[in-house]
Amino acid sequence: MKATKGNKYTEGKIINSLVSLALPIIFANILQTAYQLIDTFWLGRLGANAVAAVSLSFPILFLVLSIGSGLTLAGTVLVAQYKGAENQNLIDFSSSQSVFLILIISILLAVGSYFAAGPLMTIIGAGPDIYDDSVSYFKVSSLGFVFLFLFFIFQSLMRGIGNVMLPVYIVLFTVLLNLVLDPLFIYGYGPIPGYGVAGAAVASVITQGLSAAIGLYILFRGKSGIKIDVSSMYFDVANLKRTFNLGFPASIEQSTRALGMTMMVIIVTSFGSEIVAAYGIGARILSFIIIPALGLAIATTSLVGQNIGARKIKRAEEVANLSNKIAFFGLTGIGVIMFIFAEPLTAFFIPNDPEVIRDGALFIKIMAPSFGLLGVMQVLNGTFNGAGFTKASMLISILSLWIVRFPLAYILSYNTSLGYEGIWWSFPISNLIAAIAAFTYFKMGYWKIRAFKYRN
Repeated sequence: MKATKGNKYTEGKIINSLVSLALPIIFANILQTAYQLIDTFWLGRLGANAVAAVSLSFPILFLVLSIGSGLTLAGTVLVAQYKGAENQNLIDFSSSQSVFLILIISILLAVGSYFAAGPLMTIIGAGPDIYDDSVSYFKVSSLGFVFLFLFFIFQSLMRGIGNVMLPVYIVLFTVLLNLVLDPLFIYGYGPIPGYGVAGAAVASVITQGLSAAIGLYILFRGKSGIKIDVSSMYFDVANLKRTFNLGFPASIEQSTRALGMTMMVIIVTSFGSEIVAAYGIGARILSFIIIPALGLAIATTSLVGQNIGARKIKRAEEVANLSNKIAFFGLTGIGVIMFIFAEPLTAFFIPNDPEVIRDGALFIKIMAPSFGLLGVMQVLNGTFNGAGFTKASMLISILSLWIVRFPLAYILSYNTSLGYEGIWWSFPISNLIAAIAAFTYFKMGYWKIRAFKYRN
């Protein structure tokens, strides 16, 4: 066995380890979300229908991506624990296996999604005014699944070993490139024709291809903590089983979250294109704001995983407690800011539609006070994932979305005087219940016993 050098994430001050991991991850996630925000900014100049078309496509895209992205989490957990155990051979082999599996899955999903674009948009309720744009955007986006998945697994593997800066540099480069390509392909210039709504997807696929190529080059080169090899890319039953046991619950978690988003959009579409646009703007702003929670959750997964790999269960628990406090108080403060500036933020994306601005701002104001609770749920899910107990995260997500949020949104919007505002209210209520459930389960301590058994 080839051993690695000791690493700083299993010793020293936890706050230093957490910050050094979380900040680059948060910044990288902000940059990745900038893809959507840049698209929304330029498409908003085409009108509310253009934004609505992409808003309808996004939940289905997220659903397809989530089916395979759970395996990228398995890659993070495995390499984090092998890093903590200082086993470089298993880090490299597990990484090679993860890249191989993601490549196969992404190809299958890309082909299936492309040919299913029309029926999927029909199922989700795309009206005749936005159907064609929704289908074209989804088809082009599906072609980029292979590139997107390959970069996701590269990013997950790097995060698992604590090398979080490389993905940041790559994402920064591609986002800056997307900033130029977006208006170029949406509106056209010179010999390049304008593709309208689909142009935003064309720009994204080009930049995703570049990021995937750079990530694979770094992994094959082997100078950044992981070296993958083609000879290790085959169906290894033992590794496949372990990856499946970790990744399948994570895939189910993210898939149910995406399905929940899709079902919410189906409810929203029944109130008309303006409400769809308001929901799309609000959802994108909210997804941008909760990135600190996701960043802390991913950093917590890596730190907990590495400390469990090093058999430091107590330190893993201390990581979770500190991250939990930062998420709750930090995101509650961000929620207050978002509450105050809800209308200017909404108006930034669709400046000439007062009704959409009003409805989108109301969505943000209702949701914002629960940001801290959302942070608690995300961080604790990250803790359970790092311990290899991905089933706990799956169950909490199912509780939040399917047992609470979707039924509540349906009841409040269709059976009370709230109307579409009932959809908005289902978000903070479900965040509260899920946070209580996650915190209670964390304090019960079963995840620590599960982690000990998992390592032995």
